[in-house]
Amino acid sequence: MSSLSARTGRHKQRYQDQLRLVAGCIPYKLDKNVEDKNCRVEDSVRVLMISTPNRKDLVFPKGGWEDDETLDQAACREALEEAGVTGLLGENPLGVWEFRSKSSQNSSSLVGGCKGYMFALEVTDELDHWPGQASYSRKWLTTEEAFKFCRYDWMREALKKFQAGLSKDNTVHVKEEEPAESQMVSSGYFVKPPGVQHLEESSTKPCLLTIYNQLLKL
Repeated sequence: MSSLSARTGRHKQRYQDQLRLVAGCIPYKLDKNVEDKNCRVEDSVRVLMISTPNRKDLVFPKGGWEDDETLDQAACREALEEAGVTGLLGENPLGVWEFRSKSSQNSSSLVGGCKGYMFALEVTDELDHWPGQASYSRKWLTTEEAFKFCRYDWMREALKKFQAGLSKDNTVHVKEEEPAESQMVSSGYFVKPPGVQHLEESSTKPCLLTIYNQLLKL
């Protein structure tokens, strides 16, 4: 049983125009053979999805962005709480999507609406025990498999954005770099300060470069 505990309740939840603000990520890793040679992206990348009881479809870890944390920290926290992974968060969000919560899919009311920011997360550590372990199980998939299991269309769109970044170059080039002055925020994720504090701020924040970020710049 995990010694960590997940946040509960929505008393700190952020909203914008009656939409609940949500942060999440697409956790990914590369197969070990990519360390020795150039590999096709499609053959080397694995993404992590989580399942819930009595459902065959899968989701990416996500949850409410709260008022005492940055957007980066919220995405990091949700990955830890729901999927039990830590790692290197992408430099910028993959995109922003508006959708309805699972309990209000058929409602036309503004209540239940969400605005979600999704990041790529290069996984560096998988915990044996994590806060949401009783509710979620992990499954590593190829991107092709992940498309088939996505519960929501907007998650498929986020996955397409992730895949498009990788596909800008047909191979993964691994570079071992140790950026200076990186800062570890809660939950074991490394980013450079200051991070995103408000929606109005620029998304071009300084951040630890990951393999994904390097590919986006090729």
